[in-house]
Amino acid sequence: MESSDRCPKQRAMVQAKTWVLTHHFEGFPKDSNFELKLEQLPEPKDGEVLLEALFLSVDPYMRPFSRVRMKEGEVMIGTQVAKVIQSNNPTFPVGCHVVGRCGWRTHTVSDGTGLTCLLSDWPQDVSMSLALGAIGMPGLTALYGLEEVLGLQAGETLLVNAAAGAVGSIVGQIAKIKGCRVVGSSGSDGKVAFLKELGFDEAFNYKTVGSLEEVLKTASPDGYDCFFENVGGPFSSVAIPQMKEFGRIAVCGSISTYNDTNPQTGPYPHLTMIFKQLKMEGFMVGRWEHKNPESLMRLMAWKREGKLQCREQVTEGFENMPAAFMGMLQGENIGKAIVKV
Repeated sequence: MESSDRCPKQRAMVQAKTWVLTHHFEGFPKDSNFELKLEQLPEPKDGEVLLEALFLSVDPYMRPFSRVRMKEGEVMIGTQVAKVIQSNNPTFPVGCHVVGRCGWRTHTVSDGTGLTCLLSDWPQDVSMSLALGAIGMPGLTALYGLEEVLGLQAGETLLVNAAAGAVGSIVGQIAKIKGCRVVGSSGSDGKVAFLKELGFDEAFNYKTVGSLEEVLKTASPDGYDCFFENVGGPFSSVAIPQMKEFGRIAVCGSISTYNDTNPQTGPYPHLTMIFKQLKMEGFMVGRWEHKNPESLMRLMAWKREGKLQCREQVTEGFENMPAAFMGMLQGENIGKAIVKV
């Protein structure tokens, strides 16, 4: 008997590249906060699959969440679109594509927990990277913030900041679909031009306006029914007094404060909120996870009908994950920041 008959052929062991958080961030992230490591992966057991990352997401939430959900030395948190390349799980056959919270890694052995198959009728002409953007978590965040938190109604005026980002750009477009007037703030003239392309009624560069208060008043002299808050800090202190009576504020993010070493203080909005009887609610997208299948189909339908433009800033190469992450935190991206492996 030949030796090859006696010994079953072993597959070559898969080596994953991973980005590890070496030290928790103090102030703005630095290259030294990250280390690229190699990890030998075991063969998938019964019920497990081997995934190969195609696209990875970099998002603002990673900055504050890393402090509370990670220990030093762990693989950076994050979501990716991956292809199943080995499977012992009939739910995820070889060749199918999934979205998973696998972190910053090129390959993953998973038991299927937390994996979601892409929409079964995902169009051939739509990049699967959009499952990390407009047809994924950021799109769902925009939709739920508008519908579930704000209860946005046709004819109302909405203010959104960080409006050219992954969430903000979708917020403005959905608000226009719903028949609202939309005012957007962003941090460059190029982003303002992008917002105008998307159909925003008013858009401005908050870095170059003389007075934020005056530009908000000029953009909507009667005030704002709704405010989709992504930035926090001084912007909020100016925007909240511009709300109409019984105005609603959805607090999605506070990117202006994420890298502070000393917490920002005041002015405080309580009297304004009392006198104007405002409602302010923080939220996270996972609250409405049970609605995701239907909501993703709605987002895809708007995309296919040409009602949603989905801009991406794609960085090539897994080795550039930290640079893409830091660039996103500095506002270098228009639309969704993605890393293509």
